[in-house]
Amino acid sequence: MRAEDGFQQTPYTEPNAYTADSALPGLLKRLLPPAVHAAVEGDLVRFGGEGLAELRALSARAGEPRLTQYDHWGARVDDLRTSEGWRGLKAAMQREGVPAIFYERAYGEHSRVYGFVKHMLASGSSSVIFCPLAMTDGVARVLELTGSAAAKRDILPRLISRDPDMAFTAGQWMTERPGGSDISQTETVAHPVADATSPYGPVHSIDGFKWFSSATDSDVAVALARTGSVESGARGLSLFLVPLRRPLIRPVGTPRPPALTNNIRIHRLKDKVGTKVVPTAELELAGAEGYRLGAAGDGVRLIAPVLNITRMHSAVTSLGSLRRCLAIATAYSRVRTIGGRQLLCENALHVAELAKANVLYRALTHLTFGAVLLLGKTECGVATPQEADRLRLMTPAVKAFASDRASYVMEECMSLMGGQGYMEETGFGTIIKDAWVEKIWEGTVTVLALDMIRAASKPGVVDSFASWADSIMTSCPAALVRQLTVPLALLRTGLDETRSTYTTRPAPLAARPALMLYAHVTSALYLLEHAVWAHATGEPSAETDVEVFRRWVEECGLEQALQDLARAKAAGAGRPKTDQEIVYGAGVEEEDVKAQPNLVGDGRRVSAHL
Repeated sequence: MRAEDGFQQTPYTEPNAYTADSALPGLLKRLLPPAVHAAVEGDLVRFGGEGLAELRALSARAGEPRLTQYDHWGARVDDLRTSEGWRGLKAAMQREGVPAIFYERAYGEHSRVYGFVKHMLASGSSSVIFCPLAMTDGVARVLELTGSAAAKRDILPRLISRDPDMAFTAGQWMTERPGGSDISQTETVAHPVADATSPYGPVHSIDGFKWFSSATDSDVAVALARTGSVESGARGLSLFLVPLRRPLIRPVGTPRPPALTNNIRIHRLKDKVGTKVVPTAELELAGAEGYRLGAAGDGVRLIAPVLNITRMHSAVTSLGSLRRCLAIATAYSRVRTIGGRQLLCENALHVAELAKANVLYRALTHLTFGAVLLLGKTECGVATPQEADRLRLMTPAVKAFASDRASYVMEECMSLMGGQGYMEETGFGTIIKDAWVEKIWEGTVTVLALDMIRAASKPGVVDSFASWADSIMTSCPAALVRQLTVPLALLRTGLDETRSTYTTRPAPLAARPALMLYAHVTSALYLLEHAVWAHATGEPSAETDVEVFRRWVEECGLEQALQDLARAKAAGAGRPKTDQEIVYGAGVEEEDVKAQPNLVGDGRRVSAHL
């Protein structure tokens, strides 16, 4: 039989990403003031259709970067070439206003919501272009808060420009070989340059090795470097603005200066599991010129806005990648038949699995954009102290929870297409592998769980969260209280346990399950807030919104999260020792475990416990 003969599967067509979304239109109707909603919705409808079509065409032409370190004559050149599609994606999103929307603030504190909806819709269709754009956003915020007048005049406008011919992108360089997430072990050092001046800050010569640079094709970066003693740890780090090429400021249309003009060498490009088109590299800094931002030794505090913003971008990327996978699986269910008669969308078992994925997607959407709105309020100076406290607690939790839960459900969406889902043509393989990095980039779940412990230790932070939570619970009208007796009781249990955990000294193994419980509870509170609003305003979706809240609390892991936390709290002092024996064998002492070398690809020896 010829391939053209016999059965031919009807191709699926993804509908408009914004108008067909199960969560976004209703959520924005509640979050945005009517005037703002009216002003931005038309643009979101356009972007969800023709805008994404443009991005997908560009993404199809986005290939892996190439590095030529030496020219034909043996001279070091470090010529980094990115694909036409990658450059086109960057330009397209800059024209769409990311990150410009965040800093134009045409809609005040709601500008963050508007811009991040665009980011979310584009994730899964844009080859991880938001990696450099996220860091550009973070660096723009650092300059807005800390930069000199000259930096705000010359560099900040380029970081937030809508004109690709003028716009800069930026990176952040923290990760080094000794420490990973532990920046206290930073080896890079910076020395003042005598008699050198710059309007951007005190000039320093920087020497070191940055293990991960995910925006190697950018124009500028912020980097941590040691200006204090090694013994001072993180307290001896300062923050620097580093041009990748010099001169940094030049007339629009002028060719980029050659690589190596600021003594920054590309050691090699990283060979990653996913995010293949992102030019991630190991960098050697051999006397690179940098300009200190803020006071010496204040680097960790000054770079914090980059971390907070990139963590929010990471959560939105996870959410958007899940949205795309769910959209593909849903579209396929409308055209694929079983036995030639029944469509998948008519099969109760199949639709039940799609519904489970959809409930999680809605919970993550409400949780993430709850944090996004708080970020917008904080940046615009209209957040209350209690809202600022809530944002500090939410940021690591949202990033950790979204990346952890979205990855699993993306794989479920792939399986809902059977063998077709496993084919590269559907895009699942690339989307999922790219999204895996969000579980690692800017902090693993464990690192973020420890960050939450630090955040909760600040006086008043947990009380601010509990007060907000109580206000949501008491806003539920009597009619809904009667309808939701079981989930409300379970949510109250989760809320009380969360408050108790973060106001007492946590058990050694409780940090991670405590984060998961907090995220379950907080996302449930946002879903409840939305259900109450929909019920009060007579929204057509009110019954569905109430049912989504009920299912999220009763069926999607809150009880399991409570059990996991209780088990971690009850674990005796011998549990870590037993864990060691399970992993490394009975009778092996801890010092012996640490002494066991593990050879990694480049021949370096690292302790097995790392």
